[in-house]
Amino acid sequence: MKHITAFLTLAACMVSAQAAPSMLATAQEMEASNSAPPTFTPKFVPEKDAPKIEVAAPNLTAPLTSPMPIQMNFAVTSPATIKPETFKVLYGAFQIDVTQRLLSAAKVTAQGMSVQEASLPSGKHKLHLSVEDSAGRKGYRLVEFQIN
Repeated sequence: MKHITAFLTLAACMVSAQAAPSMLATAQEMEASNSAPPTFTPKFVPEKDAPKIEVAAPNLTAPLTSPMPIQMNFAVTSPATIKPETFKVLYGAFQIDVTQRLLSAAKVTAQGMSVQEASLPSGKHKLHLSVEDSAGRKGYRLVEFQIN
């Protein structure tokens, strides 16, 4: 029942989030995600030569405040190139697709993604990032952090 309640709360949040595209995730989405029961996460072995997603900013080991700049760099094995249109961001335990919210303020190129000011509520956050290269290999990165 708790899982269904969290999901219904999340569904209501998704509707309200449409009105505030500057927020990457709402406080309600964060709370629903953080209160969801742990999900099964299979062991993942990255594909050989898959693209890598590196977090250049912010420094995830330091205290974070919102809004904040975000800079991701993509690393790819030659001769493949990154396909920027495949960049995807899923939020939290329910893996809400927030790619379009981010793209409304971000710039994505073959070299990486940058946004000047990403807004998130105070609390724990989890982002599932992915991008593909021209050889069809998919790179993944899970980023977890706390906003003070």
